[in-house]
Amino acid sequence: MPVPQNELPLLESLVNIRNRLTALKKDRQEYIKASDVQSIYTSVIKLVSKLNDARDESNDEDEGPNRVDTTLDDVMQLLSLFFLTIGKNKETPAAYCQLATIRQLISHLNESGIYTESDLKPFQDRLSKLKEIIAKDTEQGKHPEQMTKLLMRKLTDCERGLNDLLQSLSVLSVELVPIHQRLVTIRRQLAAIASKAKPAKAEVKPLQEELRKVDAKRQDGKFLGPGGSSVPPGQAILVGLLEECFEIVQDITARQDDVAMPLKPIHDRLTEIRAQLERLVLTHRWTLRETDLWNYQLSLQEIDAMRVNGKWVDSEGNQPDGQFALLYLLRRCHGLIYRLMSSSEPISEELMPLANKLQTVKKCLNEVLKHGNDFSPRDLYPYHLALYQIDNLRKDGKFYSSDGSIPEGQAIVNAHLEECHALIEQMQAGVGSDSEEEVADDVDEAESAVIEEAAEEAEEASAASDVAPPAPAVPAVVRPSYVPPEPSRV
Repeated sequence: MPVPQNELPLLESLVNIRNRLTALKKDRQEYIKASDVQSIYTSVIKLVSKLNDARDESNDEDEGPNRVDTTLDDVMQLLSLFFLTIGKNKETPAAYCQLATIRQLISHLNESGIYTESDLKPFQDRLSKLKEIIAKDTEQGKHPEQMTKLLMRKLTDCERGLNDLLQSLSVLSVELVPIHQRLVTIRRQLAAIASKAKPAKAEVKPLQEELRKVDAKRQDGKFLGPGGSSVPPGQAILVGLLEECFEIVQDITARQDDVAMPLKPIHDRLTEIRAQLERLVLTHRWTLRETDLWNYQLSLQEIDAMRVNGKWVDSEGNQPDGQFALLYLLRRCHGLIYRLMSSSEPISEELMPLANKLQTVKKCLNEVLKHGNDFSPRDLYPYHLALYQIDNLRKDGKFYSSDGSIPEGQAIVNAHLEECHALIEQMQAGVGSDSEEEVADDVDEAESAVIEEAAEEAEEASAASDVAPPAPAVPAVVRPSYVPPEPSRV
């Protein structure tokens, strides 16, 4: 749809904000500051208000979404990822990117028809939690009305799509549920095999035999109920699923060693994205900045937009073999992104290194406790030193950012710290009084070493510059992270 004349200035402003967010996302030298995100958020709210006023005046309700809507969606998704990055997971703006990803997954499930009630349950639970967050912010007036209304519309759209999926399963008879669940499992196993560049046809044979056994249960094309006297409802779902499984088997056996050449670049790109996302699932606590997910989302959007009537086509408009493989990889990538968003913790990027360090110390202490109670002062010394260094970063019981603000996640980090102290006290309970004095001496030595090290750094800094900048309360430890490539068209 063309952009109306009165919305052009708003489009320009939105593009500028998107560019600011992209530039801020790329800056790996400093942690993302909550004040910067809040400033951009305030600007977006003003633009949304102006857009609502402009459309109320024009009163063109029949017009579809235009470039202003798509740009606003980009801005909101990026901004939502920034809220996750700074640890504000339980605020309304942080829900936007999660709702957008859930809607995408629901759309793919509806398209494929491969799901059970157990597959939909996690989405129901997540939408319920997000609804509580939005309702709470609305009641408390924590965010402007424009934002809570926008998120509530997004949530309602997801709930409507989810209810449609549940409704489609409600027609399935109880007698046919076990067959349906087994066919869904076989369908997923076949899709995983088909996604490989060179699928092993030997892996397909057992699944093919099982499909034939399921097919043999039909009489006159119908699955019968107990005793064979009735035809339970839900036949169309099972028959369609069974035929699709046989179609995938045929696609795998008919394929050569690789996917069709027109689809090869897309397949390679999706395989690469999936491998990167699976690696992030394992290392996200140490390497993920939530805004990195934006690059993957853009790439997947571009690949999805290449489909014509749900299929990828070549230059001549034909549909090459290997469609199931690409669809599986695409949906798998969206699922991994949603998993990473859901696993994001309400801890700011700035405090995450401390939280990770404390969790590591806590795991070490628990492992040491499992092996007995005979601990020497030297056994406890490294833990005393690590906790003292972290304790020394607090001021009035709080951790501060370099700009003097208080990052999100204070309660979680302090709880980890207290747990570590409690474990050390438990270990010290088995150490004699003489040993306790040695431990105290070791701690004093550790404190002196830290103080001397800080003094030497201050002297070196003052020698390098007449006016040394104030040292940040939380050390600027840049987490080693994988920086995903910028999205490129396939």
